[in-house]
Order: sequence, then structure tokens, then C-alpha cells
Amino acid sequence: MTSHAIGAVLGSAVGDALGAPFEFGPEGAFSARFPKAGVGGEMCGGGGWDPGEATDDTQMAVLVGESLLECGGLELADMFRRFQRWAAGDPKDIGLQTEDVLTSGEPWDFAAALHFQVNLRAAGNGALMRAATSAVYFAGDGTEATMDAGRRIAALTHGDRAAWEGTALFHELVRVTLAGGDPLATLPDALDLVHSDHRERYAVVLAPDWHPDQATEFNGAVWPCLGSAVWALRATDSYEGAVRAAVDLGGDTDTVAAVTGGLAGAVYGVGAIPERWVEPLHVPLPGFDGRVLRAAELVDLAERLAR
Repeated sequence: MTSHAIGAVLGSAVGDALGAPFEFGPEGAFSARFPKAGVGGEMCGGGGWDPGEATDDTQMAVLVGESLLECGGLELADMFRRFQRWAAGDPKDIGLQTEDVLTSGEPWDFAAALHFQVNLRAAGNGALMRAATSAVYFAGDGTEATMDAGRRIAALTHGDRAAWEGTALFHELVRVTLAGGDPLATLPDALDLVHSDHRERYAVVLAPDWHPDQATEFNGAVWPCLGSAVWALRATDSYEGAVRAAVDLGGDTDTVAAVTGGLAGAVYGVGAIPERWVEPLHVPLPGFDGRVLRAAELVDLAERLAR
């Protein structure tokens, strides 16, 4: 389990850093630049990112994980304060919705709901992107507990239940995988646990015959993001293949690849993640006294989360 738990956390971070330079680019841009797998140079940087630099996806995932460990469990107010401190540290990238919620001055248990009430749009993938650490932490607690935790953490910044359900599904897929099961085979059972208002849209994008080209929304929305990650896992047979396929979809490449990397890392284990991608990986933490985590710190974090 530990190898696969580390794979989930490290795999998500690697996918994030690999996809960051291609964000909002066209479909096929990654394979056009790197047509052959295993050659090297893919952690190329660009678009404001240094080679191997992780984005807000992994930065927030680290904050989630460290809050869970230091508080001995889910303390939502503490997690929200960490998010606020990070947001005040001027990160290179932060979702507009997440920034609005964290800088609104509203209480932790009201800010996201108020944002949704006013804007009526909050189904972005900004909660799903940070879920690898919490998925590993709650994996041993069973289906109900891990899905509930996913929903509650998502609700800190996203008032739309669609974002809660996507995060809960990711938690459950990781739980099943770390327990030795097949995340793709468990999808029908997991979908039964999704809130009825959102079950159909997730059933569409998680169906075996769905392809990201069929998406009716940009993959920055939570359900096509999760659907794209599951498609990449289903359509390939390795960690490297899955993450390459995710980045090659274009659009919100860092987050789609982070979610894909979390799932593929859980399935294939840490040993399947190419070392050439791991070596340059680093995670700056704006607002936290210049901290920068490297792969070794992420491995340590994952080992402690896999309680």
C-alpha cells in the first residue's frame, strides 16, 4: 500500500509539473514536441514555470496533507487558514474562484457558499486538483468516510455540489486502488453513491465509451476533468502513458495531468514514475517562509499520510 500511496501523491505532483507549461495550449502540443516516450526533456518548463515546478494544484495538496497530519484529522478551519496564508503569499497561479473565496474576508464555513450564491458558478476543478493527499489519508477509513471527507474539503472553496461529488469520487477511486482493487471496475458502485442531482453527468463522462472529444464543457470544469483523467487511465497501460495522454488533451493540462497522475500513481506505484520526471520536481509554498519541497519531502509526506 505504501508504494502506491506514495505513487498517488508523487504521481499527482509530477503530472502537475509536467502539464503546467502546456496549460491552455492546443490538443496534441505535447506529443508534437515530444513524439517518443522515454526520450527525456519533457520537464521542459515554460509559460512562467521553471522545469519541474509544480503549480497551485500541488501546493494546495501539500497544505491539505500537512493540516491533516498536524491536526490529527480533519480540521476545516485550520485548512482554510493555511489556504488563506498561501493565497496572501502571491502564488504564481491561483484560480479566480478560489482567490475570491480565500480573500473575501468571510468566515471559513460561509465564504464558498456565499460566493456560489452570488455567482451561481463554482463547478471548477480547483478542489479536485488538490485531493491526492486527502485521498491517501482517508483511504483506510472506508467508503462513506473518505467520500464525506472529500466533499467537506472541496466545500471550503467550492460551493457547487458538483465539485464536492467529483472530489468524493476521486477519493473513492484512490481508496479502492490502495486496497488492491480495480478503480475502473468500481466505477458503477461509486456512481451509485453520487448525489442524485449530479449522478447523470458523472455517469456520462466516466462511461467506458466516453472520450474527451465528446466533452461539452472545458476540462477546467470538474466532471470533464475527472472524466478525462479516468479516460487516460483506461486508454493506456502505464503511468507515463496515462500522464502523456492527459497533457496531450490540451486545455487545463496541469490539473488534468495532476488528477491523472494521482490515479495512475496509485494504480502503478511509485516505481512506475519516471525518475527523469521526479528529479527536477519542486513545490514552492508561497506564504510559508520560502519553503520549497522536493520529491523526498513529498515521499515523506505520503508515507505519513498512509497511516
